[in-house]
Amino acid sequence: MFGTSGIRGPVGDVVTGEIALVVGRALASTGVERVVVGRDPRDSGRFLADALSAGLRECGTDVVHLGLAATPTVARSVQWKNADAGVSITASHNPETDNGIKLWNPSGQAFNADQREEITRRIEEEDFDLAKWDETGKKTHWADAHDRHVKTLVDAVEPADLSVVVDVGNGAGGVTADALYELGCDVETLNAQPDGRFPARPSEPTAENCQSLCNHVVATGADLGIAHDGDADRMMAVDETGEFISGDVLMTLFARQRAGNGETVATPVDTSLIVEDVLAEQGADVVRTQVGDVYVAERATESGVVFGGEQSGAWIWPDQTLCPDGSLAACRLVELIARKGSLSEIADNVGEYPIRRKNIEVDDKVGLMAALSHSVTDRYTDTTTIDGVRVSLDQGWFLIRASGTQPLVRIAAEARDPAAADDIFETANAFVADHMN
Repeated sequence: MFGTSGIRGPVGDVVTGEIALVVGRALASTGVERVVVGRDPRDSGRFLADALSAGLRECGTDVVHLGLAATPTVARSVQWKNADAGVSITASHNPETDNGIKLWNPSGQAFNADQREEITRRIEEEDFDLAKWDETGKKTHWADAHDRHVKTLVDAVEPADLSVVVDVGNGAGGVTADALYELGCDVETLNAQPDGRFPARPSEPTAENCQSLCNHVVATGADLGIAHDGDADRMMAVDETGEFISGDVLMTLFARQRAGNGETVATPVDTSLIVEDVLAEQGADVVRTQVGDVYVAERATESGVVFGGEQSGAWIWPDQTLCPDGSLAACRLVELIARKGSLSEIADNVGEYPIRRKNIEVDDKVGLMAALSHSVTDRYTDTTTIDGVRVSLDQGWFLIRASGTQPLVRIAAEARDPAAADDIFETANAFVADHMN
């Protein structure tokens, strides 16, 4: 039932009012007394939030409704309202046809595997603790979550006098524009009207989807552009020349800004070598995780890990919250530019290594990966199998892993020069081809 990002899929098929109801019942039956609930702009979120709230309340749990709210606002509000858990009704960067349910702990960390399994077990066994007629939960509304989030961001970063274009993407990320304004920035917004149909652009903030933002930054002479997905847990950026900044470069900038000597940054197995190389210059290190911000957040709870993120746009500062907070990332980036110079200059100073990627459609990704992993680990000694199989080589690395949601095997290879990247990629591709024959 649960993936790493909670329950997510097409409304009326994977995600229904009935699913929301039983998730509410199951969550309440774990003993939580108060739960914060918020939703992204998708219209289906209205009845899904109502159904989930009904399940919580009929099992005796009080519900604090935020209404329309960014996912990081929901996650942070769990602690702010002294609640036991939070629920975001969101499909994040997925298409408008989808919705989902994601559960949060007071620390801002998403429910872990054990917690998700307990919810699933209760649903499958219908193990619900329905309350007596006079012991059902109460429902209240909290209208100040947005303002509290803005104040928290303003208190966390230094003021800056920059011009910023914020592409909210018709999502819930209006916190960013308000926080940057309070920090002293000249702020212009694009697609700021919440609309769960995402009419202006697809929700995911990719280079392809953010061309209007790139053009607008250049046309207005802004210092940078910020782009969010539907629930604003992701943040990507555009420099003053209109160039979309890759996730690996943003990862490196944030990691270098935060991690000092002896400290560690958590990144997935498919993150660029540039992060390790730059951090090594200042005595910091990288710890690899499975792909997914949930796994990055889990490693960010460990001692010495001061930052975590993945190149899709999820950035985590554990001293603030274990939830990826796109608005915090935007404010941190503005703070960095105000201190260090233009985004194009500091991004160019980082540089990028050539990376090759390919997706291959397969019939049995589980069986194929089992055979592949065995062959690859037999041939190479420096391997990691926490998510697919990753091989570290003198000049680079390659990764072969199964998609978590599609019948695909993904290949990635990187090196410090293009010829080596091509050679390593062909080696990885040959492994897959041999095992498909």
